[in-house]
Amino acid sequence: MDNIRKQVEDLQERKAAARLGGGEAKIKSQHERGFLTARERIELLADEGSFMEFGMLNTSDVRGKEQKSYGDGLIAGVCKVNGRPAVVQAGDKTVFAATEGNVHIRKSRIVHDFAVRNGLPLFFLHEGGGLRMPDGMGSDGISDKLFPPEMLTHHRQVPTMTAILGDSFGGPTWMAVSSDFVTQLDGTCMAIAGPRMLELANGQKLPLEELGGVTVHNKFTGQIDQNAATEEECINQLKTYFEYMPQNAEEPPTMRPTNDDPNRRVEEVYDILPEKSNRVYDMKKIIQVLVDDGEYFEIQPKFGKGLITVLTHLNGQTVGIIANQPNQFAGAPGPQECQKATEFICLCDSFHIPLVFLHDTPGFRISSEAEKAKMPTKIMVWNQALALATVPKISVVIRKSIGAAYGNMSGPGMGGDLVVAWPTAEINFTGPEVGINVVYGRELANAENPKEMRQELLNHWSFDSSPYKAAAKHLIDDVIEPAETRKFLCQSLEYLLTSKRKKSERRLATWPTGI
Repeated sequence: MDNIRKQVEDLQERKAAARLGGGEAKIKSQHERGFLTARERIELLADEGSFMEFGMLNTSDVRGKEQKSYGDGLIAGVCKVNGRPAVVQAGDKTVFAATEGNVHIRKSRIVHDFAVRNGLPLFFLHEGGGLRMPDGMGSDGISDKLFPPEMLTHHRQVPTMTAILGDSFGGPTWMAVSSDFVTQLDGTCMAIAGPRMLELANGQKLPLEELGGVTVHNKFTGQIDQNAATEEECINQLKTYFEYMPQNAEEPPTMRPTNDDPNRRVEEVYDILPEKSNRVYDMKKIIQVLVDDGEYFEIQPKFGKGLITVLTHLNGQTVGIIANQPNQFAGAPGPQECQKATEFICLCDSFHIPLVFLHDTPGFRISSEAEKAKMPTKIMVWNQALALATVPKISVVIRKSIGAAYGNMSGPGMGGDLVVAWPTAEINFTGPEVGINVVYGRELANAENPKEMRQELLNHWSFDSSPYKAAAKHLIDDVIEPAETRKFLCQSLEYLLTSKRKKSERRLATWPTGI
């Protein structure tokens, strides 16, 4: 009995040491820098008392480093998040700056496989310096430590959610850009390699913020979906996003109870939509009055601002909304908006989330810069995603829907289940003014009375852009009263989400997580 007690005491001592990771001095240093430890981050994410750790007694396999490397820079296990089981991995900055050694990489792979095998969502709370030296040095060191195959062939089998909570290079970055949802802490950097490596490689000197700060990713790359000023806010964003996701790809998202009447009239829209069609307004206000309890979660709010992508609920059903934003670029999509739409369609179709499209766009933004950013390709990739998506798709033309953009917003013939319009809708190949300028620009420039000639041409080109001609030929399904839009959407979803359509065919699950 005494021998057993001694062995138990030895185990307890080992686990007590393991909980300190790199030691009290390293924990203190992490706190002094204003950051939480990996275990503290997990405590914020996990329901109280639910975390069960895997690999607590792991250590580096480099001789002599055992007592300084508990966990080998990675804390991992299972827990409950908002009452739902999930797997979590958190980089431990107190152990070799959360760099990836042999044991760290092996643990991450095993835990990932465990999550997929059991249909458990994956949370990553990351910071770290990438592949560890000397573990990755030499032909033998690097040959088994290239990109993690479990992420390359993950195919959205379970939702993956990442928070970048400290400077991250290499592995944490690869994990983030492979995830379904990413949030980043303000003041941190997410990049391929750090400033020192960059300077050695090409002599370029950049501060961390300019290399991979939140402004870079919000404004240019779209590699993050949200950002926040505190770690607690970032982790709460993960939790909120998770509320819209299913446990895994084998089941649809759960219904959310609501007392919001699905037949509620939305008279507020008459005060939101301007009388004049060339006046701007905020489409988010329209969304807010349509959805359950006025609640939604926006994806990439600071990237591709001419397009809004949100997760929300209609009569308790999780839906994704793609909407033009008239107060940004008049609602005209550019390269970033195309990328944003494509990625969102892939996400929703992979996790059985129906799509609602709210149109108000004068067409695509065209420019030399857009062409250099492969605008034609981005438009067609968006269309390809739309064509392959098998979730229910419902379109409502609020105001303008002009040219090819009408198609990309799931217009007629683009695979949507229902296309309707408000009576305020203008649908056409192009606006008469633009058409006249293109066709008669030279004649107008040389005309004796260009103003009179322009008016005559406008009268001649006054094609009926109202939705009624399309409705008369059943090219769209109906023209609806704006105040009835919530009822129409809720009712449509009820009829579309049959046993056959409750789950998508997941044709986009193998598409890249970044376009």
